[in-house]
Amino acid sequence: MGNVLNVSTPAKRFRLVAYWEAVTWAILLVAMFFKWVLGHEEAIRIPGMLHGITGFTLFVIVALVTAVELRWDWKTTLLALVSSVPPFGTVFFEKWAARNGKLAELSTAPEPVPAQS
Repeated sequence: MGNVLNVSTPAKRFRLVAYWEAVTWAILLVAMFFKWVLGHEEAIRIPGMLHGITGFTLFVIVALVTAVELRWDWKTTLLALVSSVPPFGTVFFEKWAARNGKLAELSTAPEPVPAQS
């Protein structure tokens, strides 16, 4: 469990917050079921606040900080911000960013081969 909470680099902080945002989305979706299907009007009050403050807002801040620290271009930064809107979008963006070399040490993209003289 220690590796999951390791926030020693911008990429690791981004990954943790991206997954946390998805967890808060899941909690909110369950609460919405309780409100809209089962009629419990207050069901989304706390999960909505939890998602809004610690999920969405924290993700946006960390995404912007990560964009600066990892020198993302404006398209990658915009994609990261837009990924916070649909449920679980941040997880899909994090996987894409890691696969495409946008998350530093967490990326799986092959390193470029230096030219030989």
